Amino acid sequence: MTDRQEIFEAIEAHLVARGLDQDSITMQADLLRDLDLDSLDTMELTVGMEERFGVEIPDTELESLRTVEDAVDLIGRRIAVNA
Repeated sequence: MTDRQEIFEAIEAHLVARGLDQDSITMQADLLRDLDLDSLDTMELTVGMEERFGVEIPDTELESLRTVEDAVDLIGRRIAVNA
């Protein structure tokens, strides 16, 4: 079973690899305002997490993402659906 911490760490590692400062990546960090992710960055993160966790994340579910925690929760839900 994948836990929230594992999902967070995967997101964090992806964003750090893309050049973001690790200290700025928190559960409460706003993807747009705090991390300055644009739509392409968000899509790359999504594809990376889909590959990492073997899930499919529908575009319609991405529209509600605001924070890193939202992303963690979404990935957790998608993993649970596939379990």
